Amino acid sequence: MMSNPLHGLPFLPGMSFKDSTKTAFHRSQTLGYRNGYAVVRHPTVGIGGDRLQVSQLSQAEMDKLASKAPVLTYGQPKQAPRAEFIPAYVAFDKKVLKFDAYFQEDVPLSTEEHYRIRQVNIYYYLEDDSMSVIEPVVENSGIPQGKLIKRQRLAKNDRGDHYHWKDLNRGINITIYGRTFRVVDCDKFTQVFLESQGIELNPPEKMALDPYTELRKQPLRKYVTPTDFDQLKQFLTFDKQVLRFYAIWDDTDSMFGECRTYIIHYYLMDDTVEIREVHERNDGRDPFPLLMSRQRMPKVLVENAKNFPRCVLEISDKEVLEWYTAKDFIVGKPLTILGRTFFIYDCDPFTRQYYKEKFGISDLPRIDVSKKEPPPVKQELPPYNGFGLVEDSAQNCFALIPKAPKKDVIKMLMNENKVLRYLAALESPIPEDKDRRFVFSYFLATDMISIFEPPVRNSGIIGGKYLGRTKVVKPGSSVENPIYYGPSDFFIGAVIEVFGHRFVILDTDNCVLKYMESNAAQYSPEALLSVQSRVRKQEAPAPELDNQQMEEDPGVQELEALIDTIQRQGKDHPCRDNIRKMFQIYDKEASGHVDRETFFKICDSFHLPVDDSLVKEVSRSSCSGLIAEAGHRSLVTKGSCICISF
Repeated sequence: MMSNPLHGLPFLPGMSFKDSTKTAFHRSQTLGYRNGYAVVRHPTVGIGGDRLQVSQLSQAEMDKLASKAPVLTYGQPKQAPRAEFIPAYVAFDKKVLKFDAYFQEDVPLSTEEHYRIRQVNIYYYLEDDSMSVIEPVVENSGIPQGKLIKRQRLAKNDRGDHYHWKDLNRGINITIYGRTFRVVDCDKFTQVFLESQGIELNPPEKMALDPYTELRKQPLRKYVTPTDFDQLKQFLTFDKQVLRFYAIWDDTDSMFGECRTYIIHYYLMDDTVEIREVHERNDGRDPFPLLMSRQRMPKVLVENAKNFPRCVLEISDKEVLEWYTAKDFIVGKPLTILGRTFFIYDCDPFTRQYYKEKFGISDLPRIDVSKKEPPPVKQELPPYNGFGLVEDSAQNCFALIPKAPKKDVIKMLMNENKVLRYLAALESPIPEDKDRRFVFSYFLATDMISIFEPPVRNSGIIGGKYLGRTKVVKPGSSVENPIYYGPSDFFIGAVIEVFGHRFVILDTDNCVLKYMESNAAQYSPEALLSVQSRVRKQEAPAPELDNQQMEEDPGVQELEALIDTIQRQGKDHPCRDNIRKMFQIYDKEASGHVDRETFFKICDSFHLPVDDSLVKEVSRSSCSGLIAEAGHRSLVTKGSCICISF
């Protein structure tokens, strides 16, 4: 670079020289970046750092100054704002150009086809100028399809140039990684975009067809007699069509057996069978999905194959006479597979429709296989062992840890502190027990009885508690269903048997009288009569007795009332004459006396309606026999006999 610092000399050869002191000869930089964008700036120094005398303008700026007319009427004009800058990745986001293309692939190892046509879609992404090639997936094609070339910038030549949307058009060939694609058409958006950019599109072409695919569409040439069964046709027609059956296997007859549910799948495409297990939560079994894997199931084997070991036998068509088919699976019928009998109770709607169209079976109702719960087993209690109450002993059979029997809380609250007391005498052949008196206490809240014997001085018998609170069972009741004494069983003259000891009720307190008056419905007429007699005796004045015998025996009046009752019942009886004759027959000595057992025997034979209470009163009196005398009424107490006339 020549320089001429002397302005007086012309810039001619020989008139200029180099500055020997100058060491920097670089050119100043005119390109810079601001906010990530490249901007051009005007140089202020020249080569070597020499300052320029005038500012250098670009050609565009010089043209603009040449055509600019100054307008200074209203001052300097305002500059228009710059247009907003939009980056390419924002302006072309999700904008993709789509081209339909195909390529030809050689098939060297096939006699039926020499090449095949594979159709693809070429996508061009305007956002970053990347491309991808995708082949639509064809079902059962046998060729790996899908994404052939993933999204990337594709090289156009060896110099490193890449494909741009300006290089794409209809009716052209493009080569990508050594494979040539023929572009035949594009979509509507691609056509509008390219035309808006001033690119003239070629007319669209027809998509090339694969010769082998077109050959498959034509009917096959048949050189043999056609058969009804075509395995390939069955595979293509019934692909992905499966019959589903719901079955159970009932093995409850064997030890530890159970009833389990299964799902049987029958594949129509190849007549295979699969059995799947149905698992439930917490069923205690390993989660194996299959009981039997998918396979063809033989129905009838040849004779030689039946005895051959199954573990080493390979089942083939030679060993099988008949295979299981769809007609063997019917809802409501059992089916034996590999020695296990399944009962089919339901199927899905597709299976019902298939059987209706194929076999004409329209009625396949669901069968209820749910087992009804057996009737509850009646709990039988073991025999009572005699210890404690029956209710307490039965609790050991109801629970591992026995609980107290349930009590009637309402009854306990209503009858709390209510006690009925009776005076009783012990019926015993021992002379020392005749004068013993006992107090019976009946607790209405718990139906328990306690017996207390008042101590008597110099009697030789220790009094006190004779029986604690407990329930007393009536004589003659069964052990399984015991009947306990109740308030209606206690009245004057009643005989109470307590664990083998007989007691006769002699008297009651006023509380019992009030209770019987308020609850008269639960008492028998005999009990009410005994109470009425006691009340009359208390209210009537003591009569003057002329007979010294009656003064000595105060129980004669009560005995007389009993005799009146028996005579009244005997006179009203329709068999009165027969009864008199029967007494005379048994009185062989004509003494006018019969013993106690004969009297009761005669009364029972004629069904004489003598109340049990009257019989008990007479039997407990101090008489050893009964005198039956006809024609008159008399009462004799001499010796130990009572005379009763009918």
